[in-house]
Amino acid sequence: MNPYDLFALGAAACWAVGSVMSVTPSRHLGAFAFTRWRMAMVAVMLWAVVAVQGSWTTFDAHAWGVMAASGLVGIFIGDTALFSAINRLGPRRAGVLFATHAAFSAALGFAFLGERMSLQAFVGAVLTLAGVMAAMALGRHKDETHAWEADRGHVGWGVALALVAALCQAVGSLIAKPVMAQQVDPVMASAVRVTIATAAHGVLLLTGFAAARATQAPTVRVLGQTALNGFIAMGIGMTLVLLALEKGDVGMVAILSSVSPILVLPLLWLQLRRAPAPGAWIGAALTVLGTGLILWR
Repeated sequence: MNPYDLFALGAAACWAVGSVMSVTPSRHLGAFAFTRWRMAMVAVMLWAVVAVQGSWTTFDAHAWGVMAASGLVGIFIGDTALFSAINRLGPRRAGVLFATHAAFSAALGFAFLGERMSLQAFVGAVLTLAGVMAAMALGRHKDETHAWEADRGHVGWGVALALVAALCQAVGSLIAKPVMAQQVDPVMASAVRVTIATAAHGVLLLTGFAAARATQAPTVRVLGQTALNGFIAMGIGMTLVLLALEKGDVGMVAILSSVSPILVLPLLWLQLRRAPAPGAWIGAALTVLGTGLILWR
């Protein structure tokens, strides 16, 4: 088993927790303000680690430029679009659409990096993606009335935003792969990506972009939830993905990290006090089988 595959699965777990934790603060602040607060807090955390490690010395101008571009596409555009989609569709349905980032990544890795899969890995990838989408698409009971499942805003816009987020996630990873293959410090790489994305959000706010303003004033509780969300999903999760990209293929890393919607199901079970629908269990079983084929390819 490749240890870098486990980093990708660890990132999926972090993103699953972050997805569920983001619902309340994101809807309180609005997608733009939530993303901006979260990234600013994570940037402070990451730079504190970099300062202690002294790892900025491993980064040259080229690495700065590549990670800055990756941050603008994958975080600034991608994360903002994702949380906008979650606000409109809820974490379950947004997760179904966002899982397509694995297919985008595999296609981009094939086209631009010459990445290839063995037959076993390909079958595992197909089962994993099919399982993720089936579990999330069929995981809701017909009489589900929880606020997290309610439509807020135009559903079509929510679908489009989730797909944009998926594509940006794939492109961001593709951009970062060549630099991470040189085994630069992943914490430093994460710090650069988050800082550039935070700066871009700051520019939007300073130029008077209406959507960038918070929909409600932040509270201590909301900011605490946002900081914890950022630490888990971005501070740990994003760093694990970059670690996985050091030696893992873009497509394989994306496919393994795409299982986060499956990991959301038990978290929603705890929150909604109700087991997922039977279709979710079938999808989860397919995902486990597909992931196993990939891990032991």
